[in-house]
Amino acid sequence: MYALKKYGIEVKDKNELNKFIGPPLGDSFQKYYGFSSEEAKTAIEYYREYYTEKGIFENTLYDGIEALLKRIKDSGGIIILATSKPKIFAKRILKHFGMDRYFSYVIGSNLDGTMVKKYDIIKSAIESCQITDLSKAVMVGDRHYDIDGAKKSGIRSIGVLYGYGSRKELKEAGADFIAGSVEEIWDILIGGK
Repeated sequence: MYALKKYGIEVKDKNELNKFIGPPLGDSFQKYYGFSSEEAKTAIEYYREYYTEKGIFENTLYDGIEALLKRIKDSGGIIILATSKPKIFAKRILKHFGMDRYFSYVIGSNLDGTMVKKYDIIKSAIESCQITDLSKAVMVGDRHYDIDGAKKSGIRSIGVLYGYGSRKELKEAGADFIAGSVEEIWDILIGGK
């Protein structure tokens, strides 16, 4: 909303911007508001003016997520964050919420606009963490970008319904599993249900 306002665009209902969650930010500015690539680049700079100091912490953890992460880690699982969000911001958010202790590795996009596609991020995580048995890896995400990136990377996926995507979106993308709650993720992980 802050970045769009700089262009004289007033968004009355912030839920209209949910479509920005998932894809690279520059792509969304171009797709949904007809920005040129240069305008999108400037809009990202405006977005970061607000996000870097304030917006980064305007979120909350999903109920049960910390317990799930602890359970996975305590059972010997390795948890990697693969996000389209810039890595520097992802690490700050994890630290702010005390969640960084559960993650073995964090990978995200670069501030210069490179490595923003989910497939590239997942591929980099697989390579960096030297994951050779892809059958033991799974991507958990709430948008088709997560599912598409997992499929292209050769790993399974769990689409979650408590995020910003819909069952329809996740099914059409070909999610291997769909979890309606944080608790269901554990059941899928241990039983492949």
